Amino acid sequence: MRAAFGILSLLVVLAAVGLLAKKQLSGVSAARSVSTPGAGSGASAAGKIQQQVLQAVEGAMQQPRPMPESE
Repeated sequence: MRAAFGILSLLVVLAAVGLLAKKQLSGVSAARSVSTPGAGSGASAAGKIQQQVLQAVEGAMQQPRPMPESE
């Protein structure tokens, strides 16, 4: 009985985590569609801020890493 309860509780937790992950990923895709470049003047302030942050992160990722000087 104890093992069955443990397995059942693990399945419930797994289902909850799956639902939360699905909800989170759908929110990310919705936010990405809002922050597309060229959104125009109709974009909200939050959308513009998201776009600026996305551009800053992408710019930082494009910069080459500094190489240590070898002797």
